Amino acid sequence: MNEAPAGLRATYRLQLTSEFGFEAARSLVPYLRDLGISHVYLSPSLQARTGSTHGYDQTDPSRLSEALGGEAAFGRLADEAHGAGMGVVLDVVPNHMAADDENRFWHDRRLREQFFDIDRVSGRHRRFFDIDDLAAIRQEDPEVFEATHGFVLRLMREGVLDGLRVDHPDGLADPGRYLHRLREGGAERVWVEKILSAGEDLRDWPVSGTVGYEFLNDVCALFVDPTGEPELTALWERVSGDRRPFGEWAHEAKREQATGVFTPELERLARLLDPDESVWRERLVDAVSRLPVYRTYVDAAAGGVDEADRRVIEQSGMDPEIAARLLLEQESPKEFVTRFQQTTPAIMAKGVEDTAFYRYGRLLALNDVGGDPSRFGISVDQFHQGNLKRAERFPEGLLTTMTHDAKRSADVRARIGALAGVAGEWTERVERWMELSEGLRSEQGAPDDTERYFIFQTLAGAWPIESERVDAYLEKALRETKRTTNWVEQNTEWEDAVKRFTRQLVGDETFLADFEPFVERLTGLGRRAALGQVALKLTSPGIPDIYQGDELEFRALVDPDNRRPVDWDLRQAQLGRLMGGGQLGADGYKLWLISRLLGLRARRPEPFSGSYEPLDAGPGTCAFLRGDDVLTVVQVRDEDGELSDGPGGRWRDVLSGQERSFAGRTAVTQAVGKLGVAVFERL
Repeated sequence: MNEAPAGLRATYRLQLTSEFGFEAARSLVPYLRDLGISHVYLSPSLQARTGSTHGYDQTDPSRLSEALGGEAAFGRLADEAHGAGMGVVLDVVPNHMAADDENRFWHDRRLREQFFDIDRVSGRHRRFFDIDDLAAIRQEDPEVFEATHGFVLRLMREGVLDGLRVDHPDGLADPGRYLHRLREGGAERVWVEKILSAGEDLRDWPVSGTVGYEFLNDVCALFVDPTGEPELTALWERVSGDRRPFGEWAHEAKREQATGVFTPELERLARLLDPDESVWRERLVDAVSRLPVYRTYVDAAAGGVDEADRRVIEQSGMDPEIAARLLLEQESPKEFVTRFQQTTPAIMAKGVEDTAFYRYGRLLALNDVGGDPSRFGISVDQFHQGNLKRAERFPEGLLTTMTHDAKRSADVRARIGALAGVAGEWTERVERWMELSEGLRSEQGAPDDTERYFIFQTLAGAWPIESERVDAYLEKALRETKRTTNWVEQNTEWEDAVKRFTRQLVGDETFLADFEPFVERLTGLGRRAALGQVALKLTSPGIPDIYQGDELEFRALVDPDNRRPVDWDLRQAQLGRLMGGGQLGADGYKLWLISRLLGLRARRPEPFSGSYEPLDAGPGTCAFLRGDDVLTVVQVRDEDGELSDGPGGRWRDVLSGQERSFAGRTAVTQAVGKLGVAVFERL
């Protein structure tokens, strides 16, 4: 039995690869300990397909990946972490495995039919989203669950692992029952990768919470200036020539997915209702496109319908007869209800996140996993309400600002979000750049205006950036948009023209003379917002999660850009300098802030498991007490405000070391200093 780790304080996500395996992760344990991390959080580490770059295409869940170093190296990593007083969290993948002969469950015909969800009529298997070589697993079968989870649960019971992150539980037949089995098997600490739509609450599952997408989007929206909405909306409508709200873009994209790549899934659903599937196909397409959440959780076997499911189905506007079947008010095969609920998450993910998010470009900072681009921003009061709900229901839920699945890194998102605060100037610049770059477009018109606007926002958020990284990103973004090219029918001529346009644009001295001074100022605004988001992540109710490398300024785009190798030597040197009393430059502010605040959480853990009390400091400042001993003040916008009900007693600024009291009214600018952030501990 390994020594129990210290209390849960902060997780740090590592993306393991054959070039960066268990031994490399072990070498970072001292650095992560010194940074203040309590739990090393590993990407999928069980045996995967030969050459796998991510581990989500597993072939053998009963052993650790040989490419990452195997069982012995993993044991050394776990021992090193536990010896440093840290825990180990593992990302597990219950929904699918590789459809590959390396996978004995797939290779053996008898096991294939037991372990995987095979359509008896067509012979096609249920996929992970639209990926043919990832086959969905029947975790509802107890023997399948034991075969795919026995090894990991043994590691949990033996104390080798201290927590699990469950990938995409919405693809399972019964996520709630699956999670209860995990708890019964010894998994006491579990986080689920569950994407919650607007107004949706996490179910009362035996979990510690989600992986934090809802916090990511809340804290980003908090820093988006609402006064910029009319200007940026008008600009987007002029550029796109389209006045539709985001909801219509999303609905259109979901219909495209339901009638395109997911046709086999819809045909299978229709055959469950009538052998002549054409009778139901269009009605089902409409139903899956209208559902406003990833899925419902109706228990067809037990006959249970949660009120939340009833409400969302009835309000969706879907075909009444289909709604009645889903609500168990009209008899239909139980398999229909189950399969419908397993199909909608894939259509939502591919339709909204991987299509509409690339088409609708009003403000790209809002287009991230679990986000709602129609919600331009949120107020301080709305942010407090989200924190109060998390404190009450899931106080150990993860809080993240960046993941391996994020469309943009936290720093890029913060910088693009800051455009809302300079909306008038941004509009003028974009119109100027449109005129200036007109001659760089191809004879066919590539890129079109919406693509150009997408490029301008991307460059503003990620600048400076290497041309090869931009090329790779644009190729992926264009294909995800599915307008002028796509993954199946690639219009490489158009793609090459867009890449050529961008390279010529950033090499144009006239453009750069106008662009770079603007980005320099935007960088300051974005950095301030990013630091504010980090401070809130590290002091709000929940457990802060840091993505690899994100403790220094990290400008990254969607994967694989955000999974590129990290300069660990630089980060270790910077932390060593900080611990030795040295000063860091502006690109090290985040590391400095994280180190100070994780040190506070280690030194005084009680307030962070205590109450959350919002304080009134005006609409432009987010202030709150944790317990009675920690005070956070973050200036969301550069406007005057007062801390009108400041706590009594003496306090020390965790960042500057200065002491003060909060007698009477206190101007926010006096509390936060030049970075707009302050955290105090009671003396």
